Amino acid sequence: MGTYDVYMETSNPLLMISSIYNSLSKAEQKVADMVLADAKGTVYSSVTDLAERAGVGETTVIRFCRKLGFRGFQEFKLAVAQELVSPSEHVHGKIEETDDVDVMLKKITAYNTQALEDTASLLQPSQLEKAAEALLKGRRLYFFGVGSSGITAFDAQYRFMRLGFDSHAASDAHVIAMNAALATREDVVCGISTSGSTKDLVDAVRIAKEGGAFIICLTNHARSPITHYADAVLLGASKESPLQGGAFASKLAQIHVLDILSTVVALKRTAQTFSALERTAKSVLDKLY
Repeated sequence: MGTYDVYMETSNPLLMISSIYNSLSKAEQKVADMVLADAKGTVYSSVTDLAERAGVGETTVIRFCRKLGFRGFQEFKLAVAQELVSPSEHVHGKIEETDDVDVMLKKITAYNTQALEDTASLLQPSQLEKAAEALLKGRRLYFFGVGSSGITAFDAQYRFMRLGFDSHAASDAHVIAMNAALATREDVVCGISTSGSTKDLVDAVRIAKEGGAFIICLTNHARSPITHYADAVLLGASKESPLQGGAFASKLAQIHVLDILSTVVALKRTAQTFSALERTAKSVLDKLY
């Protein structure tokens, strides 16, 4: 069973639709749009009903369900029905010009909270364990990201350096490529990309994979190009924010995943990590008032 299959069978089906949406065909996206617009109605529909409402053939609906990891429409409906018992998705209004600061505060807080809850639903313990074990064995840890994800890469490098690891980060495409070319089977490369489709990063991860490095991907899209080279895939919240400043929700999801991962790693070698944390903390004591 592949990495994709693990996610498709165990995760919230409504979240997974958003995660693989860009990899669906145009016809399958019509089915996805219909399901997301009326999840409750989907539960009470036949495959023919849904196909007619989406304006596609029944075989398209079946293909859509199978891409999510389900054997057929009935199994998909059951998973959706179970999820609706305690819905994990809430309707958050867009920020309006007429909203006062208190309303904005509540809307943005609600959305960001949901992003974290959605991330918790998408993360798989088996993938976290696999990533943690690789990090513990790695000689050098590389964290790569471009643009906003590059900032996250440096956050990760800082965290793992504090835990006593030989960690490195890069956000420049050329530096990423050169580091990837030097990575060996003793090293771990973590590629961070919200879209999972940033060419400079995907190309570098491929090079590192060819050199034998263990590849961890932190992305919002389960079937994006970067995951093709992954030994472990860590999914963040997949939905784009309908609120202004939505990029911050994606950033929060990335940091949340890294916080969980680094904590798992730290607790697997408590003596070394706590010693490293203590030594690094003492090293900057005289730089604080």
